[in-house]
Amino acid sequence: MNTTPDSSTSKLPQFALILITIIWGGSFLTVQYGLNFSSPILFVAFRFAAAAIAVSLISWKYLKKFNLKEVWAGFCIGTVIALGYGTQTIGLKTITSSESAFLTALYVPLVPILLFLLFRKKPHVMTWLGALLAFVGLVFLTGNGFGAIHLEFGQIITILGSITIALEIILISYFAGRVNVRRVTVLQLIFASLLCFIIAPFIGENQLPQFHWSLILVLIGLGIASAVIQLVMNWAQRVVDPAQAAIIYSGEPVWAALFGRIAGERLPLLAILGGCLVVLGVMTSEWRPKFLKKK
Repeated sequence: MNTTPDSSTSKLPQFALILITIIWGGSFLTVQYGLNFSSPILFVAFRFAAAAIAVSLISWKYLKKFNLKEVWAGFCIGTVIALGYGTQTIGLKTITSSESAFLTALYVPLVPILLFLLFRKKPHVMTWLGALLAFVGLVFLTGNGFGAIHLEFGQIITILGSITIALEIILISYFAGRVNVRRVTVLQLIFASLLCFIIAPFIGENQLPQFHWSLILVLIGLGIASAVIQLVMNWAQRVVDPAQAAIIYSGEPVWAALFGRIAGERLPLLAILGGCLVVLGVMTSEWRPKFLKKK
């Protein structure tokens, strides 16, 4: 009897990550629209509260017998999610969804570099080349050409967000095979929401957003999308390593730019070139040419 898994089944985690990458790309524009009705950190807090409720409803039978390791994993991942999405959302107040997506994509070459800093896992030479291309792309994307980099606040805080998103991918892979995926997903979403509610007053967000049906619909939609994204990431990254996951996620700014274009966003030619270089750097960082492999 042949026990070899069907090729389509064995590739299912990769296909699932591609699908959530498309959803992720479309979320930038949705978040930017939602910011018309709410301040950034409170928006993220409500977004992940909705996501936590959504995951809890579809994972109810799994939500018992939490152990300390799962609580710790949920707290660690939830913290970087809150920081990553919080800074990204603040950035979306002043930059376009397309630019935000390209800047966020810098997390891809950052993943192996952070793996080296945290776990002494030596990056491949292509990682350094990809990081260099992404850096050049960043210079063009911010509209500075070959001159000195002069980043605006929205760009700086979005880049900081990309660092924490890189940490999120690393932490998800680190904990994925050691904990119950559904329980940790619920916990990380709850912690992310609570941390944003705690942070909000300290940065001047003291007033809850006014009730508006558009805001409710956006939060529900993003809550469901976030729930699906986090569940799939936690499930798929049990078998997909962080570097491969990162290269799949590199399609996110392309989809975001496409959705932004449809919505009427128009980036300058230099910024488009920068965005292309960022994506090229992302792809290069995970490319392993045969002539560089040791026999």
